[in-house]
Amino acid sequence: MGGMTQTDIPPVLVTGATGRIGRLVVRRLLDTGVPVRALARRSEAAAALPAEVEVFTGDLTIPESLDPALRGSGAVFLVWTAPPQTAAAVVERIAAHVRRVVFLSSPHRTPHPFFQQPNPVAVLHAGIERLIAATELESTIIRPGMLASNSPAWWAPAIRTGEVVRWPYGAAETAPVDDRDVAAVAARTLRQDGYAGGDYVLTGPESLTQAAQVAAIADALGIRIAFEEMTPDEFRNVSRGTAPGPVVDMLLTAWSAAVGQPAYLTTSVADILGTAPRTLRQWVADHATAFTEGSAGS
Repeated sequence: MGGMTQTDIPPVLVTGATGRIGRLVVRRLLDTGVPVRALARRSEAAAALPAEVEVFTGDLTIPESLDPALRGSGAVFLVWTAPPQTAAAVVERIAAHVRRVVFLSSPHRTPHPFFQQPNPVAVLHAGIERLIAATELESTIIRPGMLASNSPAWWAPAIRTGEVVRWPYGAAETAPVDDRDVAAVAARTLRQDGYAGGDYVLTGPESLTQAAQVAAIADALGIRIAFEEMTPDEFRNVSRGTAPGPVVDMLLTAWSAAVGQPAYLTTSVADILGTAPRTLRQWVADHATAFTEGSAGS
């Protein structure tokens, strides 16, 4: 890229640009001088995006609607947010227009019981990976484990009201990864050469039981939080109406399988970014209001 001016850099098209990871990828690319296009199903959704983003209305379920956004793009950050039926046609269109794709997948191939439980999302991701592999695209697959940003959704309601955090499988260990590290890896692999064919499982720096994660949150917020074990059946009951049954069962099965052994850890974040991955405590310290204010925050 030596000698290229910013106007010579082809834009990166970000799908899922208003999602947790997508919006951070957008910011990261803009901060490094890469022009960004965003795909939005409805143009109002784009109001949340920085002004310099070029928004294209399009829908993964209508593959031809992506053509205007793909034309002239150099790379695509692909977050699959639709049913699988149109995946083949979308990947074919991406391959016809751009050189590089970075796909946000999951660690479904990882040899650790936590990631080996039956999971419909894993099946979807594996199918899209096969489609990408069959093209000439320069592809990079990134596979974040548990995201640090799940913690407010799970535990903030109790923390906000000063209640005991009650949760199943407190002894299950995971390695929460900071969303900002995932986005930084995505942005780096989108804009720099050398990552074609890369397949990276992204984890935080430490294996923590769920009870220890709640303790880390308490420490970062400077408050006391009591933790109590709840049974899987209680969890199913309290989750009714907030999460689909199969998702709840999948989580319970994965946590159950993770009890008694350290979480799977990788050095991918440090290898790619040259800096250590952020800890859960850092994520909490930087997002304290997600645990203390009215709704779950951002």
